[in-house]
Amino acid sequence: MIIGKVIGNVWATRKDEKLNGLKFLVIQPSKAGEGDKSTIFVAADMVGAGVGESVLVTKGSSARASLNIQDVPIDAVIVGIIDSLEVDSEFLK
Repeated sequence: MIIGKVIGNVWATRKDEKLNGLKFLVIQPSKAGEGDKSTIFVAADMVGAGVGESVLVTKGSSARASLNIQDVPIDAVIVGIIDSLEVDSEFLK
């Protein structure tokens, strides 16, 4: 799983019909240490997250499995909203 922060929303009126009804959010992964490059990505939201919240994201086949939908073209899903996290602050910049 990935820890990240929701930094925006994505609206797409024209998309694969299997994506209808899903909410998409832009995620910025937390850095794992100095020198790491984090690349923003889009994830389907299954838990009602909002901009500014820290979230848990799963990617790949685990993401598709969490949707319980066959053959959905998704590779990242928000599966949790983080209430608290205890880690050295330099790792979460």
